[in-house]
Amino acid sequence: MTGTSKGKGFQGVVRRHGFHGSPKTHGHKDQLRMSGSIGSGGVQHVFKGTHMGGHMGDAKTTVKNLEIIEVNEKEGILSIKGAIPGARHGLICIET
Repeated sequence: MTGTSKGKGFQGVVRRHGFHGSPKTHGHKDQLRMSGSIGSGGVQHVFKGTHMGGHMGDAKTTVKNLEIIEVNEKEGILSIKGAIPGARHGLICIET
């Protein structure tokens, strides 16, 4: 099943990439959920693909191996077991 995942807007590195953040004590004042260093100082630019905060969700997502429970042709209902990507009433592409 392929669909568009739920959009979550701008998210920080803790929610977007699963960073643990900094300790609350030992000299860390306002840095609890920040990413920390993003690279060495010699290259003078940030490499592509660096885990940083940004837009999360609202992307094409495919979930494989979902189980079809029941097919009701009379009412046009397809019962599926598993996590279907996207919000309610969203469009889903079913491939076999």
